[in-house]
Parts: sequence; C-alpha cells; structure tokens
Amino acid sequence: MTAISRFAGFVSSADVPAPARAAARDAVQDTIGVALAGAREPAARSVQRVARADGGPGACAVLGTDLTAGPGHAALANGTAAHALDFDDMCWVSLAHPSAPLVAAGLAAGEAADAAGRTLLDAYVVGFEVECALGVVMNPAHYERGWHCTSTIGTIGAAAAAARVMGLDAETTGRALSIAASEACGLKESFGTMVKPLQGGLAARNGVLAALLAREGLTASEHAIDGPQGLLVAMQSAGRDLSAASDRLGRRWEIVEGGITVKLYPSCAATHPTIDTLRDLRREHDIDPSEVEAVAIDVDPVTPTVLIHDRPTTGLEGKFSLHYCAAAALAFGRVGIDTFERDAMRAPEVARLVPRVTMRADERLGRESPPLTEARVMVRLAGGRSLERFVRAARGYPDRPASQDELDGKFITCARRAVAPAAAGAALDWLRALDAAASVRDLGVKLAAAAPEPQSAAAPEPQPA
Repeated sequence: MTAISRFAGFVSSADVPAPARAAARDAVQDTIGVALAGAREPAARSVQRVARADGGPGACAVLGTDLTAGPGHAALANGTAAHALDFDDMCWVSLAHPSAPLVAAGLAAGEAADAAGRTLLDAYVVGFEVECALGVVMNPAHYERGWHCTSTIGTIGAAAAAARVMGLDAETTGRALSIAASEACGLKESFGTMVKPLQGGLAARNGVLAALLAREGLTASEHAIDGPQGLLVAMQSAGRDLSAASDRLGRRWEIVEGGITVKLYPSCAATHPTIDTLRDLRREHDIDPSEVEAVAIDVDPVTPTVLIHDRPTTGLEGKFSLHYCAAAALAFGRVGIDTFERDAMRAPEVARLVPRVTMRADERLGRESPPLTEARVMVRLAGGRSLERFVRAARGYPDRPASQDELDGKFITCARRAVAPAAAGAALDWLRALDAAASVRDLGVKLAAAAPEPQSAAAPEPQPA
C-alpha cells in the first residue's frame, strides 16, 4: 500500500474526535483574525489586485475586502494575507505554519461547496494530521536544506483539507494528493520578502486546484510521495519510510497530543523565546535600555538558517532578525504589529541596540527540543552587571498555551485593522460556534457587509503577560 493510498483513506473517512475539532476551531479563529489584519499588507494587496483582474467575482470571499473570487484565487489571496504578518500559528512537527494554507484552502473549497462549519473543522484536522505525518519523517533535514515547509508540506495538507470539504472519495482524494505532491514548492531563501507569505497562499491555492482537478478526472502517480523519484527523495527528506507515521493516523491525534503554537508576537517563531526572555528580564530587573551594552544570544544550529537578517531595513526583514527583535523587546518592552513599521524600526533607541546584539549557534542547543525553540540570553549592562537566562519554548506554545482571553483579544485587535468593531465582534461570536454553523459562506457575508475602518484606528494589540 502506498503512502498516497493510506493518506487518502484517512482523509476521506476519518472520524474526527471532539477535542481535535475544538483545537481546529481555535486555529480557524486565530487564522481568520490574522488574515483580516494581513489583508492590508502590501503582499496581500498585490495578490488581491491580481485576483480582481484575473479571476473576477465568484462564490468565495477575499477576507478584509469587498472582493469575491473563485476558490483558487480566494485561497491564494486569503492564504497570503494570513501569512503576511507572520502572526499565524506554528507546528513543531511539520515545522510549518499549518493554518494559513489549511484554513484558506478549506474555507474557499467550503464556500464553493456551501459546506457546514463542522465539515470545515474536520477538513482542517485531517489536513493537519497528514502534514504532521509528513513532517515527522521529512524534518529536520527537509527544512534545514532550504525548503519552506509551510508551502511544501502545506500544499499536501491543503489538498487533503480541500478534498475532505468537497466530499471526495478515497480514490479521488488520492489523486488530489498525488497532484499536490507535484505542485509543492517554497524556498526559505525568500524569508523576509513578500514571497514568503505568497508561498502560504500558493500552498492553499495549489491544494484547492489539486482537489478540483482530481474531481474532474486528472490522474497522477500513486507513488508521487514515496516513489523512487517522489516527493521524499526529491525534497531531501530525512527519512524515506512513511509507514509508521501513516499507521498512527486516526490513532494518535497530533493536534490534541502535540498541539499548535499560537503566536503572540508577529515575527518568526524562532524569535519568540528570546523576546519573552528579554521582556521578562527588562521588567524583573527594571532595565533601562540606554544602559544595555551588549546582548549575546545562543541558539540551536537551525535558527541562523531562518533568522537571516542581522541589519534589517524593512519590516519583513525585521521579522526574521533576532538582532532587531531583541533590540525592540528591550527598547519598547513589547513587540506588536507596529513594531515592524517604519517609525519603530528607525527609533534611535532601537538603532543603538541592534549592533550590540550577537547571535551564535551552539551545537548543544536543540538536541532535546524541536529546532527554533531554545535560547540562552545574556545581557551586559553598564557598570559591569550581567544577566543570563536559558529558555525553552515561549508563551503560546502547547505547554504554555494562550488563554481564551488572549486568543479572543488577538482576534479582535487583528480584525479591527480591516473591519468595524461591531463586525469584528460578530465574526468572533460566529467563529466560536463554528461547529454549529450551517454554512461557512455566512462568515464572508458578515464581513463583506461591514464598513472597513482605517488601519490607524485599530487599538494596540494586547501583549502576553
């Protein structure tokens, strides 16, 4: 039995347990929020213009706008917007941002099919689990060698989600996954540019396209993932045998047992342990940023391949700069969406601190934890005083989960960048009851009817305690 056939059987027929569906509901809520906020970003705007010119109106909403489009263009636009601020969630097994492609693909396919909310949630879960089965075999080698898992592994997950929403049978779902394997791509070299969020949108679009083509009878190799020239070999997977990972599908639910990391800062997840630590040290020791002489941060060997900008000049680069994020955390005591806008990046106190930050790879870190999750932070202050702290994980990680108040507060803050407060609140109420929604189209209707507010009217986002 091929990996494709095992995945397809699971995707088309898995009975999703209630705890998994509840986790998916939180993930969908978080993703819709960050997509609304991201819809105003330049990368998302570019995609929206293409969707308007190339696609025309359709059955699916482009979140944060008055546009509608066909499922492919809607998935592309919403997936890009959801990833545009790098505020969307993370999975440490797939080493991907799972929800941007999964939600964008599932929502678009669901709107086209007029699916119920519960169907969308179940589709999210099976897509997430397929991504984790791939991630546990492919990573970390796949990620370390330059592949952007949100786009590569995410394309397969998005195809699984779209196929489930559309109600495809196992055979047709298998073809969708095989097609998706040939569509999968995405490069870490583009981190810090608009292509990074675009890759999340492309994964969503390609997943929807794969399911639509499979439904229309397009064929593909059953060995597209595990064949001698399939995805695992071509994309430099750490392992070649998916049997154990696929056999666990439906028995162990990674979304429940492993969980999802919700981002409480809109920057690369690899910066979060350091941001948390520096904010804590600043508060606990009443650090005056002007007295900071040096900051040395030890990280695992994978982190420098992700945080590739030591002197960022744009907000997108800043999200992938440990130097900038550390400086901002010390200078401002907080890191939010506005931290990566021009005024903050040019602030004198930040400019003074950035060159005082050093990042060093330490082979001893990351041996017992996933890549990007550990750091040793040292701060030297004027007068010779030094502070040092080791950190594993950050707020929002599965073992330090965001509270419901934090999730809801993040949603409202993000949504208000695109819609009026009343519409944001109504959307939140609808999403909290998504498993009972008769049609996922209702979300687009609610948001499309809302008058957009200027971006500057949004309140500052709450910071984790």
